[in-house]
Amino acid sequence: MDFSFTEEQQALKETARAFAQKELAPLASSLEANNEPLPHDMVKRMAEMGFLGINIPEELGGLNLSNLDALIVLEELAKVSSAVAFPCFEANVGPVQAIRHFAPEALKQRFVPAVCRGEMIVAVSMSEPGAGTALTDLTTRGVVDGDKVTINGTKRWCSGGGRSDAYLVYTRLSDAPGAKGIGAVLVEKGMEGLTFGEPELLMGFRGVPSADIYLDNVKVPIGNIVVPAGGFAKLMEAFDLERCGNATMALAQASGALEDVLAYVQERQQFGKPLADFQAVQMKLAEMQMEVEAARLLIWRAAVNADKGLPSILDSSTAKCFANQIARNVTGNAVQMMGGYGYSTAYPMERRMRDAWGWGIAGGSIDIQKVNIASAMVGRRFDQRR
Repeated sequence: MDFSFTEEQQALKETARAFAQKELAPLASSLEANNEPLPHDMVKRMAEMGFLGINIPEELGGLNLSNLDALIVLEELAKVSSAVAFPCFEANVGPVQAIRHFAPEALKQRFVPAVCRGEMIVAVSMSEPGAGTALTDLTTRGVVDGDKVTINGTKRWCSGGGRSDAYLVYTRLSDAPGAKGIGAVLVEKGMEGLTFGEPELLMGFRGVPSADIYLDNVKVPIGNIVVPAGGFAKLMEAFDLERCGNATMALAQASGALEDVLAYVQERQQFGKPLADFQAVQMKLAEMQMEVEAARLLIWRAAVNADKGLPSILDSSTAKCFANQIARNVTGNAVQMMGGYGYSTAYPMERRMRDAWGWGIAGGSIDIQKVNIASAMVGRRFDQRR
């Protein structure tokens, strides 16, 4: 067990940080103000850096590095903002991983290298008006007829909705009840019958597009089935890596806030001395440091334990739950310590706090992660319907 970076990982971290601070940071404020996603040319630039396929095999266009390497890069980008890091999040720990691990070879070859090149963004479409945490209640239906799948349904809370090039749509593919009938199909933007609702305006996540998705007799080639009916457990296995990505996006709001507030309390003076000289501030800084480090280690443990595949639900839910919680604590304390400067939209701190709250909702709420953790501990799923 080695808690130090290799020389290659340290170089990767420094490269990602320099890129984020020099090329992404100048864009963060405008993306926030205009609720616009990262421009396409910057997504391509991210691809040139290799940041859209860090843990993807070389034969699919990636760097063939580890999940940990991907999360190291993601944290440095997300310290700037959730919006600038979102393409890296989707490419390395999002639905692309489900395609990479479970899709037919032809589908992998058509989509994964394109994502690595920055030519395509793939989003996941899971939730529905009546199926969020209770995901197995989803009613979107895909009917296989010959060489086509006809899909009908409505999806909610799709990050990337309306802007992404393809959607991994969780849908019923058989009459089997509950999870047994659920699979996933890749639906491409521009297909007839695929439309989108108005862009959501959320408390945070400005610059991360979100919209409802409407599927009205959308006909998809049968080769676009990523996971057939009965493959819900596989989809959740891939989603466990996305939970680690979610945890890292939350962690980055906390670690970025800690870096900012640490500089602030050493510069800002009250009563004739720097804020850092007050013991109350010192206590708060120490607490924030402990929370950030503990969250980071939980996330990295999940990633390292999954080096040969995908994380366990116990590791990923533990990491996500804790990181989501401490992100809210750390960013909230940072806003308080910076006073008016923390509360002002002229500075990034209040944005970090709003985004931190969002990551504790997205990808499965904090409370449902606790249910997952307890379930893994006792070795059985709990029936929430009884």
